[in-house]
Amino acid sequence: MNDWPDGWTGNRGERGDRYGRGSAGAQPDGARVMPHVQPRGVPQQSQGYDRGYEPGYDSGYNTGQVYGSPPGGGGRDGYGGPPPGGPRGPGQAPDWRRRIKVGALALVVVILGVSIGTYFWADGKLKREVDLSKVIERPSEGDGTNYLIVGSDSREGMSDEDKKKLHTGSAEGKRTDSMMILHDGSNGPTLISLPRDSNVTIPSFRGSESGKMFPNTGRQTKLNAAYAEDGPELLVRTVEFNTGLRIDHYVEIGFAGFANIVDAIGGVELDIPKAFKDKKSGADFQAGKQTLDGEQALAFVRTRYAFANSDLDRTKNQQKFLAALASQTATPGTILNPFALYPTMSAGLDTVIVDKDMSLWSLGQMFFAMKGVTGGDGTSMNMPISGSVGGNLVWDKAKVKELVNQLNNDEKVTVTGN
Repeated sequence: MNDWPDGWTGNRGERGDRYGRGSAGAQPDGARVMPHVQPRGVPQQSQGYDRGYEPGYDSGYNTGQVYGSPPGGGGRDGYGGPPPGGPRGPGQAPDWRRRIKVGALALVVVILGVSIGTYFWADGKLKREVDLSKVIERPSEGDGTNYLIVGSDSREGMSDEDKKKLHTGSAEGKRTDSMMILHDGSNGPTLISLPRDSNVTIPSFRGSESGKMFPNTGRQTKLNAAYAEDGPELLVRTVEFNTGLRIDHYVEIGFAGFANIVDAIGGVELDIPKAFKDKKSGADFQAGKQTLDGEQALAFVRTRYAFANSDLDRTKNQQKFLAALASQTATPGTILNPFALYPTMSAGLDTVIVDKDMSLWSLGQMFFAMKGVTGGDGTSMNMPISGSVGGNLVWDKAKVKELVNQLNNDEKVTVTGN
């Protein structure tokens, strides 16, 4: 009795070479495929392996094909189609949700990397040259943060052509051209100009370079003389002694840096209410709205002889311009545009001198506080003046004391200045 399915025999010669142990076939046992056995009662289906060898017929065995797996590899459950997680077939829609997630993550990583790199680049450019630890007998700290902002007449880095163009002269060394206290607190920023001709007492101090102690002799002089005598440390010491207000940070910028910042942002728009001209500063302005470039901006903030109140009127113009500069610089068009941001930061940071504890974050806070001076709860004023002596402006001591108390307690400033 033949136990082989139809079409198969135990004799090698009746079906061709068969595979298996002891066979002489070229194929190994692993390539052997069990034949399909048709169940009884089920009509015979025409299968390629049920037919005898016919001319031109390819059984598929020479490719190692396994039954149940179509050519090209089997998918899930041995049938066609890509395996789970494999490549999509033709016409299948892309996974946009996944693409968006990956793209958003990549964008966040890029922005974070650029931001961190920019921060450390800018932070490394700050010139931390002022050591406030050398200032002695300091007042107690109050609420909020107080910045002493100084515009110096430093001509460092300027060529003879630049000095002529900007009408700065060629004086050696540097002196203070403007001084302001910016208080940043919870009741809005307050900007207080300190006229350079303010009459002040030079207190006892330790020399910033020599370390030598100099006693208080009661000597009175103009405020800008303190800077000329022993630099920023003595200026801070003098301001604190004569006001009772502690200075937390010091920021100074020279002529060249100021003009370069204005040019870097493409100029500053300003509304000048009345025309004025000053040969010494190079100012020549008509009334009305106009955009000032670096040269014109420097002339605007330095002019004093064209005004009846001289230095007091000049400080008001300085406050007006600095607030406009901050407002027009701290915009998305500058901050989010690298072609505007980097030149602006480079122009300013290359010439800005700050104290050793000043961080780039603190400098940014100062800048945005300056922007808020003319809006919202911001206040700008001159130090209250009661009169003059020997051509120097005398501060109103009662008002100054009240002003300082309000600042130390971070209260809304109600004191008015000249």
